[in-house]
Amino acid sequence: MTEMIENRTFDEIRIGETASLVRAFRAEDVETWAAVTGNLNLVDLDPSPLDSSMFPHGAGQAMWAAALFSTLAGTKLPGLGSVTDSARIKFLRPVPVGQQLLVTVTVKEKREEGSIVVLDCGCADENDEELLVGTLEVTAPREKIRQPVRDLPTVQLVRDDRYRDLVEMCRELPPMTTAVVHPCSDDSLKGAIEAAEANLIKPILVGPEKKIRSIAEKEGIDLTPYRLVCTEHSHHAAEVAVQMVHAGEAEMLMKGSLHTDELLHEVMKKDGGLRTERRLSHCFLMAVPTYSRPIIVTDAAINILPTLEEKRDICQNAIELAHALGIEQPKLALLSAVETVTTKIPSTIDAAALCKMADRGQIKGALVDGPLAIDNAIDIDAAKTKGIVSPVAGRADILVAPNLESANMLAKQLTFMANAEAAGIVIGARVPIILTSRADSARARLASCALAVLFAAVLRRGAALLKAAE
Repeated sequence: MTEMIENRTFDEIRIGETASLVRAFRAEDVETWAAVTGNLNLVDLDPSPLDSSMFPHGAGQAMWAAALFSTLAGTKLPGLGSVTDSARIKFLRPVPVGQQLLVTVTVKEKREEGSIVVLDCGCADENDEELLVGTLEVTAPREKIRQPVRDLPTVQLVRDDRYRDLVEMCRELPPMTTAVVHPCSDDSLKGAIEAAEANLIKPILVGPEKKIRSIAEKEGIDLTPYRLVCTEHSHHAAEVAVQMVHAGEAEMLMKGSLHTDELLHEVMKKDGGLRTERRLSHCFLMAVPTYSRPIIVTDAAINILPTLEEKRDICQNAIELAHALGIEQPKLALLSAVETVTTKIPSTIDAAALCKMADRGQIKGALVDGPLAIDNAIDIDAAKTKGIVSPVAGRADILVAPNLESANMLAKQLTFMANAEAAGIVIGARVPIILTSRADSARARLASCALAVLFAAVLRRGAALLKAAE
């Protein structure tokens, strides 16, 4: 049955008549109110430890609560067709974030001329403490209006600081010396310099000197603080950068404007490359506005049709990245089109085998489950509807796709259709490799560097422990 809303005409309204509503004042409301009004004077948005509100528990935003007086007047008393002519508000106490507020209006006076209704207003917290009081003068409608209740649009907050916590995790770490391979485009050079200015990396610019200096001059970048290693061309730059890792001069690689295959060709060489016993794979850390936390998607860039053994390495690489992010026991979902094992869909068989490999210790450090369809992997209600009982379903930290095509499409759909941002690195070589593209925002480029820094710090600690054991 359709819910209806109906006003109270001037003639129907009686002195002493009341209306009320209860609304929770949430942290998201503070941010929404600030975004709509442009008011940044809110302690809840202040990233510093200082409390700019002068209230030790947080002031919230009193005008948000005051606006609820007009909400009551416009929807209940008098309701549809009414117009607020004037308001007098007195603020008694700060509005606490996280509490239910009771807002009430009471008819104090009626004036026939102009159809004016005077409303006494009050707002109280859960302890019945008055927070603000006021008076509204409202022009009430003379005609009856009754119509279906409309669904209001959903407000979605897209934060510019989605990777702030990730970058903050690197604050106590020294900047990692990074060979930036062939930074011969404006975005690749600026990305490296921005990461350096954020104290994430100490870049060594490897490439044709004239090209790099020309771009720096055009973009107004001062290269004085940075080491520049001249090479003849992009392939030579990749070769030199790999040699610098072997020589201990660089702890990370960062892709510039050369093709990914060109860089990985040098990394993957049997002699002189940076191969380990582990298969290389790519991991995206996706920050999706509609999802509660960042999530790892793999492998969207390296392994086209991975074998079962290669998928094992892809899983282990992603798990170790999750550990570097501080997730002690990540939940890894092996994706397919369905959640049951069937010979008609080979990825379901691989998923079942990988789960057994995890049971036998061939994949370590995570809870692994699959096959799971994407909805069952990330949405608890979807998993419950399908009757899936699993510690991973609906709670996944890592999404392992069946192949490069599906992972790449998933990542790009999230980026271009859901306004997600993607930070990405390659894992499995002796050092992490930062891959960025022209489509990446400045925040995503910094986040990619932060990911690599955190992972390189783990590798550094592991190497130190091995050395100490010897």
